Amino acid sequence: MIVVAKIGTSSVTDAEGLVDHDAVGKFCRDVVQLRGAGHRVVVVTSGAVTAGVAALRPAGGRPQDPLTLQALSAIGQHRLMRVYDDHFAAAGLLSAQVLLAPLDFGERRQYLHARETLARLLELGVVPVVNENDAVADDEIRFGDNDRLAALVANLLGADLLVLLTDTAGLLSADPRLDAHASLVEQVQAADAELEAVAGGPGSPGGSGGMASKLAAARMAAWSGVRAVIAAARRPDVLVDAVAGRAGVGTVVVPAPRRLGARRCWIAFALAPAGRVVVDAGARRALVQGEASLLPAGVVAASGDFGPDDAVEIADQAGEVFAKGICRLPGARRHEWMGRRTADLPPDLSAEVVHRDDLVVLVPS
Repeated sequence: MIVVAKIGTSSVTDAEGLVDHDAVGKFCRDVVQLRGAGHRVVVVTSGAVTAGVAALRPAGGRPQDPLTLQALSAIGQHRLMRVYDDHFAAAGLLSAQVLLAPLDFGERRQYLHARETLARLLELGVVPVVNENDAVADDEIRFGDNDRLAALVANLLGADLLVLLTDTAGLLSADPRLDAHASLVEQVQAADAELEAVAGGPGSPGGSGGMASKLAAARMAAWSGVRAVIAAARRPDVLVDAVAGRAGVGTVVVPAPRRLGARRCWIAFALAPAGRVVVDAGARRALVQGEASLLPAGVVAASGDFGPDDAVEIADQAGEVFAKGICRLPGARRHEWMGRRTADLPPDLSAEVVHRDDLVVLVPS
């Protein structure tokens, strides 16, 4: 089994922001148990920025400007990695630092190369330790949080399980600060839209995600057939229990019944959309139920500076994004194709906005 295990900032750093050796050691021992059972494990870790802040301790506390935070991530990253390396080495395992950026997923050739590198590390018996390449990331082009990065890595490798470790037991039925009777939600369906209200907003001050972020990442994994578990990092044997499917380990997000192929996963989750097209009810029905291509006649509006080979979101007239695909028409010439029948299109334009082979429907049919 291939397991992607992500651990958040609050679970690998202490109250002062320093790397928590005991917490990282506990997590590494969990990974070692999985390796001993024959599983291949990829670690996705947060904490570099917070560790850098703690190491430098700039006056005035945690800075807010992106450039300083990026510089601090470079200070914290090798400190974080050193702790991982020491703990894995004590168990006789090699670890490897892998820093990824969104462009590694957005460009198809680079995406395949990243997959080959991670796969080869696993073949060599190495534990890849993945983080976002914060030090040089463009602030406008980044993952946003490592939950999403972990889901992309799970999609990339065709993992069997994604475990998102945090400082809570999982998704709770209500905010425990407001409701003393809040209980653990042990299993959810990826398509349950009502869960977003329960998930709430951002999480711990040092982190960039929260329960909503973890739920969104678990849904990404679920659409590619990957089972996801949101659980507490401090729970004993949490990774072993998650692999075994033991009840109460955390919140299990049940994967969708159909598993998207590797290329459709790339389109759905790795490509950043350059625009959006809005379609009428007939076009939505044809795409969701009829497995058709999107034709210009069904498009009622378009936005964004997209061109051929760019990814676009596809929404209905109520605003729900229900599909995503690679566009074949230029947005700058939308007035020439939007709403038009095939016979009325200029001869140099494609007869399809998005071909069925380049389209992913993100709602149940």
